[in-house]
Amino acid sequence: MLTPARIERLRGYLLEEQANLKQQLAGLLDAAQEANIGLGNHMAEDATAAFDQATTVSLHRGQELMLAEVQKALHRIATGTYGLCERCGGEIDFARLKAVPHATLCMSCQRQAEL
Repeated sequence: MLTPARIERLRGYLLEEQANLKQQLAGLLDAAQEANIGLGNHMAEDATAAFDQATTVSLHRGQELMLAEVQKALHRIATGTYGLCERCGGEIDFARLKAVPHATLCMSCQRQAEL
């Protein structure tokens, strides 16, 4: 059962994760802007720079998606719907939320979704 104390604890996890993701995104953005594609002395250097930039952009997008999930979870806390499965409406187990604080599905519905 999700008591107010447990929800506040999970909210703390989410806020911490949100801060970490924002910090990581800022670092990835700086790294992407520092890429000097086409300025190297050799094609291999340019290829490496292009690969590094593509990797950084991919990581940035993944972090953006995760940040959006965390922000949605914080919104669910604010609206009182946090901890309820979006598929069946049942309660999501505290242990699952502790492991994945932005979870939107109970374990049963998550298993069905992964099939």
